[in-house]
Amino acid sequence: MTAYITSAKNPRIRDAVRLRDARHRRKQGRILIDGVREISRALATGIVPAGLYYCESLCRAAPARDLLRRAEAQGAELLCVAEPLFGKLAFGNRAEGIVAVAPAPNATLAELSPPDGALVAVLEGLEKPGNVGAVLRSADAAGVAAVIVADGRTDLFNPNAIRASLGTIFTIPVAEATSAEALDWLGRRDFAIYAARVDGAVLYTEVDYTGSAAIVFGSEAEGLSGLWAADRAQAVRLPMLGAADSLNVSVTAAVIFYEAVRQRRGR
Repeated sequence: MTAYITSAKNPRIRDAVRLRDARHRRKQGRILIDGVREISRALATGIVPAGLYYCESLCRAAPARDLLRRAEAQGAELLCVAEPLFGKLAFGNRAEGIVAVAPAPNATLAELSPPDGALVAVLEGLEKPGNVGAVLRSADAAGVAAVIVADGRTDLFNPNAIRASLGTIFTIPVAEATSAEALDWLGRRDFAIYAARVDGAVLYTEVDYTGSAAIVFGSEAEGLSGLWAADRAQAVRLPMLGAADSLNVSVTAAVIFYEAVRQRRGR
């Protein structure tokens, strides 16, 4: 069955619109997923939306119609809304015509169980959800076993992070923790820890990523905290041959991830 909503005063619309704000996402324990590919990947991992809001005039492409059928078969309620109302829900300039409201995944360290010899990434203090999502996209592509967001300055399931990750935020194990908790978790599992720093003493290609390894990335504004000091993590750097002294964190992460891929394939 499909419900039809025509009023902006409808409580379902009001609650969904509030999910654009992090405070309400925490309060409701729900997230907003915008886009066919992103919702499809959430569905594939067993996340069942509480509601799937779609605009009939926008939602005409075959992938969108197929998504509606699959979501309804998995138990999601379909809610058809007028185009002006849909504009209040959608993030960015999406024209696919579907937005999902879903329960927030349980992203804690207790949920992570990487295999022996796993490659893990830690993102400390990142402020921009787009950067978090972009790193997750690269991590998924490079086969990283898990990503820990440590002392994050944006909530993990910000709609912009979901969109920048292309929905891979649902396919790769992720967790939120403090930096101290992340360091303790890695230490108890005997991970070799490499901290990406612009002043690192060793080139990123000169360390061994073939065993259980964690790569730690900090924010572009402040870098890594002192918690990842030399006695706990080996500092590695990328060569910077021009005027810029650093790369975007998502670019740095992709470069190091694929060096790890190269080494592991060689092994």
